[in-house]
Amino acid sequence: MSRANRAARVRIGVRCVGTLLLLLAIALLLPERNFSAQPENSEPPLRIPSNVAWTNETLALIARGNAFRGLLLARRCNHCHGEEGFSSVPGVPNLAGEDRLSFWKQMQDFRAGKRTAQVMQAIAEGFSARDGADLAAYYAMLPTTSDPQDQRVFPEAMADPALASTALTLVVFGDGQRGIPPCQSCHGPVSYVKGAPPLATQNGAYLEEQLEHFSNGARANDINVRMRSIAKELTPEEMRAVSEYYGAGLGPGVSSR
Repeated sequence: MSRANRAARVRIGVRCVGTLLLLLAIALLLPERNFSAQPENSEPPLRIPSNVAWTNETLALIARGNAFRGLLLARRCNHCHGEEGFSSVPGVPNLAGEDRLSFWKQMQDFRAGKRTAQVMQAIAEGFSARDGADLAAYYAMLPTTSDPQDQRVFPEAMADPALASTALTLVVFGDGQRGIPPCQSCHGPVSYVKGAPPLATQNGAYLEEQLEHFSNGARANDINVRMRSIAKELTPEEMRAVSEYYGAGLGPGVSSR
């Protein structure tokens, strides 16, 4: 190789090294960036609404629930939910006649923090999955007929009876244009979906609060985002109408329970 060629190669090598040093210096001067962070336009991280899955094992566990043992465990629940499953406070849910699967799911969601409520989370943490099944068996067998010995507030007359027609339409027919199914297609008596509670004897104030929570995302333990999607389509007046309708004992099927 001639002296001229060697000199040319040396000059090229020096230039390459110089370029690399320059790029390194620029990189060191640039502000630190977190390349693992999500792009601004990316989807939010996946949030699992509930850890409950309706497997054969889960269904068998709930079916084995011992109602007598549940009666003993329910002493920790009576103060708020009533000794016979009907609360004296409108904003606290009635548990008498509750569906086993629905009750058990809510207890597990409270335990896992998928449904938030300071008092209920603390209580649910003290119950095992088997305890939840026993409690579910007990409350499911309680009658919902009126008893002069209990302190129930259900049923309460609708504050605005004119809203009954609005509620009846949503409960029986829904609103197809907004993608709202009839309430009774999941909550009975037309159909009962796994994990969906019956509403025929539920307190109206409690129902209205839950619809508001589903609507604003404060409650998000509904599998497949069913209730959040529905609640977001309801107006405040419609939420009040449906809640008061059920709370007044006007829900379909109430006379047969």
